[in-house]
Amino acid sequence: MSTNLDIQQPQPFDLVGQTILISGNAVAFEGTLTINVSDGHDEFTSFTTVGSLALKQFQGEITISDNPAFQLSRLFVRLADDTGNENGPSVTIPVLYGPKILPGYTGYRNYTIQPGDTLTKIAQNEYGNANFQPIFEANQHIISNPDLIFARQVIRIPRNDT
Repeated sequence: MSTNLDIQQPQPFDLVGQTILISGNAVAFEGTLTINVSDGHDEFTSFTTVGSLALKQFQGEITISDNPAFQLSRLFVRLADDTGNENGPSVTIPVLYGPKILPGYTGYRNYTIQPGDTLTKIAQNEYGNANFQPIFEANQHIISNPDLIFARQVIRIPRNDT
């Protein structure tokens, strides 16, 4: 049987919360995909139903329990058709785990960097203090040096409010 995995969500380096939503198009042996989330230190596993005879749209989710033993904010979401063969096709997507970046994480908002902005200035305006680390970590895929940001760059500001 031909297996096809087209994962549309999450995208690489999406900023995710405690519940990670997964969607796409897939066909798999017996119509089941295994979902595995890990940082290399802790691991969570779940399953979702997909097409068993033909490519079918699907939605699934995995919820990370409170206080996981993750050591890193960068996680890997692996979706695998391993119900018929443990070496079956799989897709791995790196994501950033918001609750590890900012305690009490509830989501994020996009922010367009303005001329004269610094991460410290943005943090002061957003959080009331100069700790820019959550902003830096949430954008680690586009900002490699916290002292080097550019006007009109769109970044994510993690939030811990409701």
